[in-house]
Formats: sequence, structure tokens, C-alpha cells
Amino acid sequence: MPINSNQSQWLRGWIRAALISAAAWLPLSAQALNIFACEPEYAALAKALAPNAEVFSATSAMQDPHHVQARPSLIAKLRNADLAICAGAELEVGWLPMLQMKANNPQVRDGKPGMLYAADYVEAIGKLDQIDRTMGDVHASGNPHFHFSPTRIAQIAAAISDRLILLDGANADHYRQQQQQFRDRWQAAQQRWQQQAAPLAGIKVIAYHSNFAYLFDWLGIEQIGDLEPKPGLPPTTSHLSQLLALSKQQTVTAVIYNGYQDPRGVDWLSQRTGIPAVRLPYGPGVDGIDDLAALYDRVIADLLALL
Repeated sequence: MPINSNQSQWLRGWIRAALISAAAWLPLSAQALNIFACEPEYAALAKALAPNAEVFSATSAMQDPHHVQARPSLIAKLRNADLAICAGAELEVGWLPMLQMKANNPQVRDGKPGMLYAADYVEAIGKLDQIDRTMGDVHASGNPHFHFSPTRIAQIAAAISDRLILLDGANADHYRQQQQQFRDRWQAAQQRWQQQAAPLAGIKVIAYHSNFAYLFDWLGIEQIGDLEPKPGLPPTTSHLSQLLALSKQQTVTAVIYNGYQDPRGVDWLSQRTGIPAVRLPYGPGVDGIDDLAALYDRVIADLLALL
């Protein structure tokens, strides 16, 4: 018996509702995983390990990850996330808890499988037993800027791969294959970087904050001064004068900063000492840098150019 327009409309609505209900019960393997990364380095790493996933970064390499607003767009992204990947070690303590609360996504709460902190899988440098307010913006858990340590990146990649398998077991073989390919490429690149960067060992630099501490530790570069008088505080005239005196006592190759840091103090010191001011790229997604390997290539090339 033919159906009238009202019956047809009801039938279409019923089918649409049934499809939506069925999709909600589909395993993650039948849908693209939604991955929320607090920083672009972890977005790039997630994309390498889960190329079919929908990956979103809450910040860019031109943005200070310490200071982020819990915007509605970020809340919506975290609300729909299957997995969130963040540095941890208190880097996002000023904004991530608020974001988690407003997103109200039980999958990405602390302690749940959908919440992964890189700091839980690597040994941080610069840990402090005691801190107080007079020390500035310091992290008791250590330096959270892990992404310039190739060894730690390999460890974090393995942890992310394991978490992907846990959340999406139907695609476990795919994630293992991606992890193996990444590990092979990364190990080969490490050998190349080590050879290329050998001339950098022993040079002395003044840098802004401790963003590149892992890079300097890896390459044997000595940071003899910090543009910040205390972590999180902008350079003062008296502090810059101290750095000026220090630079006259030792051979300093460069004054280093990144894209989101105020260059005025850097320029002041560079102009009075003749020491080159170098803005190193800080993460993927800017300056034509697509992934972590390209970031390492560019940073090492920029440093070697100083020699």
C-alpha cells in the first residue's frame, strides 16, 4: 500500500535516528579517532602514529603553552576527543583542568585511558624538591619541554602507540606497524642528526627561558645565561646588564629565543655585544615545518649556520 507524505517523513526520521543510534555503538575502529593535543609537537606525533585519526592541536608553535584561554572552540574539541595528549609536568596546569571541567568528557579526565601525559613516560630534567613563589614560574616536576629530546620522543611515541591499541584494539596491527615505521625512521634520523650536529658540542649560548634545555643537553651546548631573571619574568634592565657583562667574560655564540617570546631584550643584548640573535623554530606547523623530523632538521641547520 502506498504511503502518504506524513508516513514518508516519519519513516525518514525513524531511519535517521536508527543510523545515529547505531553509529554511537560502533567500535572506534569503524570511526576516525578524535585526538586532542595540547601542543603541536604531540599533534604531529599523533598524526605519524595514527594517520587516519582526526588530530587537533590546542596551541601553535607561535603560542606560549603556559598561557591558553579555555575558548569554546577548545571545549568543543576536547568534549569530542577519544584521546588527549599533553606534556604534563604542570605545563598546562593554568588552563587544562578548566578545559576538562567545561568539556565534561569522562574519557579524557586524569587517570582515564583517554588522557595521556608525556611526563608520565619520560625522565624530566630540572626536577626540584622544594619551590616557593620567590623562584618564579618553575615546575617542581621538571622541565616539560620534552620534544627536543629525540630519546624521549621515542619513548613518548611508544606510549602513544600503546594507548591507541588500548582504545582501538580492532586496529592494533595497524598501530603497531605505524609505530615500527616511525621507530625505524627516527633511529636512522638520530644517527644523521648526531653526525651533523657534532661541531655544535661545547658552544655557549644565552637563551630565553628553558624551552631548549633538552636540545642543549642532547647536543652538548652550554646555556650560560637566561634572558629571564626568573622563570616567567621578562628581562629587566639590571638583568640584561649582568648578561652583557657575562658575555664579555666568555665566548658566546648566539642569543637564542623562539617565536612567541618578546625579542626586545634579545635585540638589546645582541646590539650591544655583536652576538647574533637567533629565533629558532619551536614546533611543527610554522615556517614550512610539517613534522618533528623537519623541526630537528631546521633547528640543527640554523645552529650550524652560526659556525
